[in-house]
Amino acid sequence: MDAVRTPRGKGRASGALHEVGPARLAAGTLEALRARNGFEPDQINDVILGCGEPSLEQASNVAKAATFAAGFAQVPGVQLNRFCGSGLEACNFGSAMVMAGQADLIIGGGVESMSRVPMFAGGGAWVTDPQITIPNRLVPQGVSADLIATLYGYSRRDVDAYAVESQRRAAAAWSEKRFAKSIVPVRDANGVMILERDEHVRGDTTMETLAKLEPSFAAQGEQMGFDAVALQRYPQLSAIEHVHHAGNSSGIVDGASAVLIGTREMAGQLGLKPRARVRSFGTVGTEPTIMLTGPAPAAQAALKRAKMTARDIDLFECNEAFAAVVLRFMEVLGVPHDKVNVNGGAIAMGHPLGASGAMLLGTVLDELERRNLSTGLITLCVGGGMGSVMVIERV
Repeated sequence: MDAVRTPRGKGRASGALHEVGPARLAAGTLEALRARNGFEPDQINDVILGCGEPSLEQASNVAKAATFAAGFAQVPGVQLNRFCGSGLEACNFGSAMVMAGQADLIIGGGVESMSRVPMFAGGGAWVTDPQITIPNRLVPQGVSADLIATLYGYSRRDVDAYAVESQRRAAAAWSEKRFAKSIVPVRDANGVMILERDEHVRGDTTMETLAKLEPSFAAQGEQMGFDAVALQRYPQLSAIEHVHHAGNSSGIVDGASAVLIGTREMAGQLGLKPRARVRSFGTVGTEPTIMLTGPAPAAQAALKRAKMTARDIDLFECNEAFAAVVLRFMEVLGVPHDKVNVNGGAIAMGHPLGASGAMLLGTVLDELERRNLSTGLITLCVGGGMGSVMVIERV
């Protein structure tokens, strides 16, 4: 029925959203959905929020903390973690509850305050326990991204060119106010504006400026031995070319998102016109060393379930965790770049882990409406070798 998001703030202490705790950041999106759609809190069956690092301030069910902060004190809330896919999975789980007849109105979404809760702050066996990492040949995600580039022949120029285009598209989208329909500005307790547009976009990025950046994951791969681990799984390669860096990888940012999902009957009760229906969704597991190739098989599985093909999709959002991830997605599905991430992506605007999936859902819906198109597919690669996906159709 509706989708909103905050702007993305730089994920460091100097970032605009650093002063806002994650529960309050998420609460702003819940409050915005209520103000825009006129429901009462007791009409919401559940609030499901993704969070990729559920520790420190984001621990102990940040979704329930957000309901308290938003004035939804008696609404249940649950925190969901599928790493980078968490925000979309929250919407998938909510959709499943509605489809199963066990809920009439759900809020799905996510939150990540990366300036306050760093990645891996909580540890976790799949990245720290050698009895798990060694036999499964798990390597850092940046090394996996470089492995994709090496295995499928994407050069440093290829990934940099993709990054420049992401920045150009994001800057153009902001200048044309394409995100205005869904952005919820963040204000402090006194109502003073903190942030009203994505803080990470660098529209003046060029191939020349990116060429000056050193690869970010060469030290992990070469000096810490992770290249050797990956090459045990892919012995056909003689070496891994390290081509990813801060300029062609997703930015570290803070942000929150929320999506209102329910039955057509509930929309009628609220006097709302449904904007889209969920055709299919799901998650896949893939080979864990290369880790980040999940978007394509996830999309293929969801399209098959919906009795559709990639040709039936008007616009795609594939999360720009790393440039090579999207290049591989487009190659496998055979879709052109002019249908994928048409307003830029996480390379330009940043990737607030648990919030990104629901942000992409709102982004593609807004753009489908702007272009008067019908179908959209949202997908993200997920740590550990997974992929999350949703297919929507305007109504």
